Amino acid sequence: MRGAIVLLAGLALAAPATAAPPSVTAVASPAAGAAPLPVTLTASGDATSYAWELGDGATAAGVVVQHVYRAGRYTATVTATGATGEAAQTQVQVVASSRTLTLSAPKVGDYGGRASLAGSLLPAARGARVRLYRGGTYVTSARVGASGRFRARILLRSPGPYHARFGALRSRPRTIFLRPTLRAAFPAVASLGGSLAVRPTVVPAAAGTVRVRVFRDGRLVQSRAGRISTGTAGSIRVELTTAPRGGYTTVRRTLRAEVVLPALGAGSRGPSVLALEQRLARLHYALRGIDGVYDHDTTEAVLAFQKVNGLPRTGRVEAWLWRRLAAAGIPRPLRGGDYIEVDKTRQVLFVVEAGVVTKVVHVSTGATGNTPLGSWHVYRTVPGWDWVLWYPLYFKGGFAIHGYPSVPAYPASHGCVRIPMWIAPSLYGAHGRGTTVVVHL
Repeated sequence: MRGAIVLLAGLALAAPATAAPPSVTAVASPAAGAAPLPVTLTASGDATSYAWELGDGATAAGVVVQHVYRAGRYTATVTATGATGEAAQTQVQVVASSRTLTLSAPKVGDYGGRASLAGSLLPAARGARVRLYRGGTYVTSARVGASGRFRARILLRSPGPYHARFGALRSRPRTIFLRPTLRAAFPAVASLGGSLAVRPTVVPAAAGTVRVRVFRDGRLVQSRAGRISTGTAGSIRVELTTAPRGGYTTVRRTLRAEVVLPALGAGSRGPSVLALEQRLARLHYALRGIDGVYDHDTTEAVLAFQKVNGLPRTGRVEAWLWRRLAAAGIPRPLRGGDYIEVDKTRQVLFVVEAGVVTKVVHVSTGATGNTPLGSWHVYRTVPGWDWVLWYPLYFKGGFAIHGYPSVPAYPASHGCVRIPMWIAPSLYGAHGRGTTVVVHL
């Protein structure tokens, strides 16, 4: 029995010991990024040799291996071999993303204006510069932000196409259709018996040509640029349309003129008077109606216009007055808010709403200059007659704004503010007690 135990022990000592495989770990730095992606692969452990299969068909050996990956997802495998020949493996993942460059631009922009070009470079390369080109011409550059976005402002002098570049990358081209400027001088009013010139131009000239159509009282009378006869009174409408060339948009403009008698006065009738009344109404001068009849209200509106603009107070229209009417704008009030303003120097009344003059009325104040200056409030109103005052709005003592049969072009009242009889009821109806009245020189 003792001999058997000794024999077994001897056999155990003679049998070879079983070897353990080596330990191994691996890391990739960086493990992800934009292609082409340089990666350092590092193995560690107690092996004596390291063999790499890099996942894209390439192989390498060593503890530290450097490799450049094209776009894709890869699994790198390292085989570690120990001194006894035992081997162990581990793997590491590498992701090389395809870098993309995009560019966006507005579809339409104004020639000579500015536009924003924006895009993205992904994966982001923060702080990098993307260069922008028009065809093969460098335009500007833009810095890439942390999110990969970039933006640049450019002056629009060409439709493009525009594209972005980053290294070998190019974005898809973008064309911006340009809206050219269509220029044409045309008066709003023309005297009977002459002619008007219409000579449109398009800027830039490369944007295209201009089609011209001339209508008189709605009827097509001319299809070319040049001079337009004003032999008959009425309305002239000129329609301008560009025929665009590549990269430019169509632009349209409509020009209008009224052909009128150069001289008008009380008793005149017809299209010229109608054009006069329409122009006065657009400038907010008070009229009883727009009817083509040069009546008292038309005379008073013309007087108000002449007063506001420091012109001779005739109540008549001459050729020079038509030109002033065409160039005039709506009068400006003394201040903002809602109130009635009386200008003693110009002898006019403004109805002001939200700081805008909505009505201009011909008036006559105190002959001795005694209409009180200052800011007052309407404290009493009377519908109809109050002695000789028609629909008065009293604002201080016996001083009122009221209708009166005689409203001359100069100060003539006893101190009140005279207004035409026909407008007094509507002014009364729109302005009750508490309305602010400002009287100034």
